[in-house]
Amino acid sequence: MMTKKKMKEAAIGFALGAVGGSIMAAIDEPVDSTLAAMTTTSQLKPLIEDIRTVGALGLGTLMGASALTIAMTSVVAGVVLAAVVASLFVTTRNCGASQTNYANLWVNAGLAGALGTTVSGGTLGFFIETIVNNFGMTGLLFALCIFSVLKPPLRFVFNILWQQGEACCTQTSTVWDTERKELEISDLEQRERVAVQIEERILNNGRSATKDITSWTTERKLREELERKKMEAEEAEVKQRSLQDWIKTVMIKYVDFLAFSGIPMTVVAVVTSLFGLFGYGGHYSVFIVLVALVAIIGYLILKSSDFKFWMLIGCMGMLATFVIAMLTVQAGDEIMNQKRQPQDVNSDSIIERMSDLSSREALKTAIIAAKLCQLSLGAAVGGPLVRHAAGEGKVIIGAAIISVVLLAGVEILSPALGKGGKAGALLGVVGTSGVSIGAVAAMAAECTSWPRTLGAVAGVIIGTLVMGDLHFVLIGVQLFVAYVFAMTNTF
Repeated sequence: MMTKKKMKEAAIGFALGAVGGSIMAAIDEPVDSTLAAMTTTSQLKPLIEDIRTVGALGLGTLMGASALTIAMTSVVAGVVLAAVVASLFVTTRNCGASQTNYANLWVNAGLAGALGTTVSGGTLGFFIETIVNNFGMTGLLFALCIFSVLKPPLRFVFNILWQQGEACCTQTSTVWDTERKELEISDLEQRERVAVQIEERILNNGRSATKDITSWTTERKLREELERKKMEAEEAEVKQRSLQDWIKTVMIKYVDFLAFSGIPMTVVAVVTSLFGLFGYGGHYSVFIVLVALVAIIGYLILKSSDFKFWMLIGCMGMLATFVIAMLTVQAGDEIMNQKRQPQDVNSDSIIERMSDLSSREALKTAIIAAKLCQLSLGAAVGGPLVRHAAGEGKVIIGAAIISVVLLAGVEILSPALGKGGKAGALLGVVGTSGVSIGAVAAMAAECTSWPRTLGAVAGVIIGTLVMGDLHFVLIGVQLFVAYVFAMTNTF
């Protein structure tokens, strides 16, 4: 029989789980509608024209690598911006020792991270759409290569800038020194008063006992208050330095992730696209080379003795790119199979339909893979935040509210963003919702209260089913991915 306390725990878990599940499912509809608008014949025209240039495999790997690059880059941009804001709070001592000021730190960092993810996603989506419309798949291939080559040097530059920024903030922040000096002065003054009182008592030969007792009681209280302030100041300083070290660790991990994780899938896209450019885009030898390339790169990454977070994501991105390419080829093969049926169709019509269906499948699967990538990376942020005692309710509800606000903003600005920009911005919103669902997963797994855990699980399932379109397989995959990444110790 459940007690009143357990029922309350279950209700809280259910409510938080429902919030996370609802916001995750609610974003599916805008993404699906945007994808439907992007797969119209007019929007697909550049892809249909260029599929004969790079081949079906090349188109699939290029679209997959580009969509995943948007997802990864936008998440990293959001995390880095949030880390910069949080670091400014800590190093300038603006967050203070109170819970209210620490809550302000997380709120400002969360807003900065969500806004950075959405804006960078929309910007990258807009640029990719512009490149494809003006320069085709060849232009996209060159842009992807240039971006991949520039990221490692940018990582080096960013690390230097971060160190310089930390040094400047530390030098300009004198709050800790000032507070320490004030406490030392107060301590010295208190000791001097006690010494004077002892001398007076010796000179008075123990007279005025009542006055002495009152003075000693006052001084004892002052001493206890001073010791309490010194202890609180030391604890706050240790807490903030620990927080600053954690922020720095997160930033370094994600900058490394940005710099290196895209290399495996970029290599796959370049190799298959080059085969297409030289006229072998539809040859089965390309498929053999692609399988061998994925196997070799995956083996080299997994063999590393110092396996890192970016290696895991890079390997998954490469495999996702491979799957997208396979689905793109399969879509074209379906039309070829129809050729064997007794239908009155000419070869030009078959090629046109193959190109159309392959292009639709490449774009569709690339967006779905990017959405899962964003959700997982968002969960990889939300989970550690809960374990780092940022407050599970604050993270879950805060990320959900920010997601709703950003979603409304994207819808309002959609005419200016264009189809590609809107898709990229929506992927950023998916990342923010991933923070919420990742926090729910961490709460359910780490919570010692079984009623709260069961309530959270039930809330997530009901929330996703009520707000979603009953895509049971997709919802199940999203929840599984979010749970795995929320519980992964990336730092």
